[in-house]
Amino acid sequence: MGACCSTQFKYKGRRYEKEGSDEKEDEGHHRDHNINSDDNSANVTRIGHAGAIVRLQGSSSLTSMYTRKGKKGINQDAMIVWENFTGEKNVFFCGVFDGHGPSGHKVARHVCDALPLKLSTMHQPRPSAKKEGDKDSSHKHWEASLIRTFQELDEDLSMEDSLDSYCSGTTAVTIVKQDQHLIISNLGDSRAILGTRDNKNQIIPVQLTVDLKPSLPSESERIQKNGGRVFAMEEEPNVPRVWMPDQDCPGLAMSRAFGDFCLKDHGLISTPQVSYRRLTPKDEFVVLATDGVWDVLSNNEVVQIVASVKRPSIAAKVLVYYAVQAWRTKYPGSKVDDCAVVCLFLKKRPPVSGTLSDISQQTASHVNEVDPKGKKTEEGETVINCDIVVDPKALEEVNRVNGNTIKQRSRLGSLSRDKITTDFGGQTQS
Repeated sequence: MGACCSTQFKYKGRRYEKEGSDEKEDEGHHRDHNINSDDNSANVTRIGHAGAIVRLQGSSSLTSMYTRKGKKGINQDAMIVWENFTGEKNVFFCGVFDGHGPSGHKVARHVCDALPLKLSTMHQPRPSAKKEGDKDSSHKHWEASLIRTFQELDEDLSMEDSLDSYCSGTTAVTIVKQDQHLIISNLGDSRAILGTRDNKNQIIPVQLTVDLKPSLPSESERIQKNGGRVFAMEEEPNVPRVWMPDQDCPGLAMSRAFGDFCLKDHGLISTPQVSYRRLTPKDEFVVLATDGVWDVLSNNEVVQIVASVKRPSIAAKVLVYYAVQAWRTKYPGSKVDDCAVVCLFLKKRPPVSGTLSDISQQTASHVNEVDPKGKKTEEGETVINCDIVVDPKALEEVNRVNGNTIKQRSRLGSLSRDKITTDFGGQTQS
């Protein structure tokens, strides 16, 4: 994402980073010495509103989450999972947030923390909504709660003195799963997709959200009606951006976002697109990710990769590593973008014991069925795009980190916000 009042194109998000990095942690983000900062797949949880389990990193029997910082500065991505959301058993809230601008990392972290909490307190479960005839009523109730939560949170953000969100903001893509109901909300250009089976039992993607960018005619029309300008830079003719009426800034590559108050009077809005899907037995998982993944991997590649990973707990990590390799192959002259992924599995799959290197023999036949022409890694996974070259060193690092993760114990407690932000935030974009 472009830095505020600059025409230089910037990417956002984060990646896994070794300790000892020469990049300094940003002021206001504290490292919890009890968390292994080398491994953001270690389980870190706390108790949230109404007794929900708030997962900030790691995995559970049905979820996998992982993030890796790119080469352009501090992490500006954030991610979160709430289990037993609103105090109801087996209700999930999942979200990923992609910050941009000088304080984008702080805005993303703030929204990541505040949005599910505000939604949980605002949305009161309706016992009658579980009745067969009240499905539409339940969906509409969630939709109203989500729209109100997004708008109120953006108003709160504008009055938050500790955050400079005038030229900084964040995307947000979230899902709420309640029984067979899936409610999706989207703000910006992060994306959610569903992995489901077709009539031939082949895994296929269903895109659940629309990338809300100024390239969409309806979005561009609203912006221009409010005095904002939409045009692309010469070096990026295919990337329309949003600009202030009389200044060539900030050059925002999305049409809706939290924050970015320099554009809120000129067509940028914080109203999410909310949609509903009733899940079926053919639906297997949902993937939420920032554009660091979608810029280099297609929807089909993503679902094939996730479906090919036999142990769900490492699905997000494997997907991120493939995205990193795709960046290096497709855009060798560009710095790797940051990636954040949350996978929610809709049904339990039997786990495969052992480290990544042990998966090779167990997944070989399955991977061959998915795509016989795909390239295999040493771990037995397949990269669907044959142009992607897998770096053995990177995969060795996944194996090393995963070996450490297996030894980690889930920590359930009331961690303070200062402690749980361990390397989730980022550094000012230059």
